[in-house]
Amino acid sequence: MDDSQGFGRFLADRRKQHELTMRQFADMIGVTAPYLSDIEKGRRAAPDSKLDAIADVLHLSVADRERMFDLAARTRENQVSADLSGYIMDTDLARVALRRAKERDLSEQQWKDIIEIIEGGDPN
Repeated sequence: MDDSQGFGRFLADRRKQHELTMRQFADMIGVTAPYLSDIEKGRRAAPDSKLDAIADVLHLSVADRERMFDLAARTRENQVSADLSGYIMDTDLARVALRRAKERDLSEQQWKDIIEIIEGGDPN
């Protein structure tokens, strides 16, 4: 599955779980039904300006919201998830930390340890 199909499939699956027609959902998020159809079929990139509305209408959990943002970013080359890009660009140390992590090619466990520290726990 290519990345654009990933977002489109995710969106279509969640829309159908809420028993919304394409037209109903399109109206709720402020796009046309043909435009939504193109997104769901992977013919158009995810509409970053509509992601918050999509998450709200579909009552996405935090995990699903984050997954949706990541899938949406993958519909465009070299794009960071819309919910992170502003923070990363506005926070100098976030960029420094990410660059250092990239340089050192952190392992999955090291990232888990970092997340544990951020969430206030002790990784050891």
